[in-house]
Amino acid sequence: MDLILWRHADAVDGLPDLNRKLTAKGNRQAADMAQWLKSRLPTSTRVLVSPALRTRQTAAALTEDFEVVKSLAPGGSVVDVLSAAQWPEHKGTALVVGHQPTLGMVASLLIAGEAMPWSIRKGSLWWLSHRIRGEQPQVVLRAVISPDLL
Repeated sequence: MDLILWRHADAVDGLPDLNRKLTAKGNRQAADMAQWLKSRLPTSTRVLVSPALRTRQTAAALTEDFEVVKSLAPGGSVVDVLSAAQWPEHKGTALVVGHQPTLGMVASLLIAGEAMPWSIRKGSLWWLSHRIRGEQPQVVLRAVISPDLL
């Protein structure tokens, strides 16, 4: 299974939190990252998105075919993300568009074995794979991409 953690792009400040929209910079970040992803994602990729406007706008730069998952909202847990993605049992690729600090905690748990407050920059993604070598499950970090570097 592949799991891609994509933090929403740059958004305006303010309240209510779920209605914050992308800035002009955020729209560029989302478009750049979507362009990078389009040539790399399998066509069967499941795209799971927080109900926040900024995450839906980020995902929409890639596809309109995404599923809004309430448990991925700001304040969601590591368990919520892994459950929504069906990690590691799902066969194929799941892309989760979400929020900090949850995404960083998911990445740290899968890579280091402990949920820690790792930072994922706005608009950036971490691509992880689960595989079995011998009888040992492994997590492989495939890519860390920032829209500032594209």
